[in-house]
Amino acid sequence: MHTDATEPKGALTIRTLAMPADTNPAGDIFGGWVMSQMDIAGAIAAVERVKGRVVTVAVDSMTFIAPVKVGDVLCIYTDIQRIGTTSITVGLEAWVRRNRLDDRTKVTEARFVYVSLDENGQKRPIPAT
Repeated sequence: MHTDATEPKGALTIRTLAMPADTNPAGDIFGGWVMSQMDIAGAIAAVERVKGRVVTVAVDSMTFIAPVKVGDVLCIYTDIQRIGTTSITVGLEAWVRRNRLDDRTKVTEARFVYVSLDENGQKRPIPAT
């Protein structure tokens, strides 16, 4: 992962607006809300790649770089980093657009691991592309 990047890495997967209901007592957006949005984006990318159901099995790493503020547009980018037999690792970057301006600021980066499941909830081999 690269904390000094000026451009997001990966595909834009989710865009959402940070709302007042998602704040912590200090008035910043709660880190758990950001993590949840990243998990949703990672799952979307994983499902598209494995062409089926996935579940989150690990947050391999997560770094909060800067706070998210009410009114920020949170943009989450995904990048498939590793595909195993039944697991897939997705790199994620969360960037914000503040005050509806064109400039972006990276606020969080993470790596989530998902496992591919069949219709019975058992591990399923990930098909080749």
